[in-house]
Amino acid sequence: MRPVPGYGERIPVWLLGSSLYSAQLAAQLGLPFAFASHFAPDMLFQALHLYRSNFKPSARLEKPYAMVCINIIAADSNRDAEFLFTSMQQAFVKLRRGETGQLPPPVENMHQLWSASEQYGVQQALSMSLVGDKTKVRHGLESILRETEADEIMVNGQIFDHQARLHSFDLAMQVKEELLG
Repeated sequence: MRPVPGYGERIPVWLLGSSLYSAQLAAQLGLPFAFASHFAPDMLFQALHLYRSNFKPSARLEKPYAMVCINIIAADSNRDAEFLFTSMQQAFVKLRRGETGQLPPPVENMHQLWSASEQYGVQQALSMSLVGDKTKVRHGLESILRETEADEIMVNGQIFDHQARLHSFDLAMQVKEELLG
């Protein structure tokens, strides 16, 4: 591999996956493992257990090192965050329908845009999403860290409005700073 930029540097290699197979492979290869629970949360805990319990030390890594990928949609109020989250919900509905396109703008009401089965599927796929104000996001993040014992968290935040997206990431960073001191 010749990374650009970074040629000549020791670039860390991770295995990013959303299945038990990827967890097992990362463990066998002695690689850090990032689980894509931001869209495939169902096997998160089983994958982390499999990875940690089967980890074989390697030249790259002495002990298991796990990252959990989550969605954070933060705003000044829970209502505003839930409104912003509808863009991601719509995108997942379109993905399940095989439709392509850009991230749609948020809507006031999702009920007319999805069927009951689509709603269930999207809610399952996005269940590792923290949506709310800073306090709600902090409580959710504390819970995820406690339950997963993740070494790192990767944050995804698909928000239609660029300024709202930047503000969401800023609020997430404030939560991180509060948690780490």
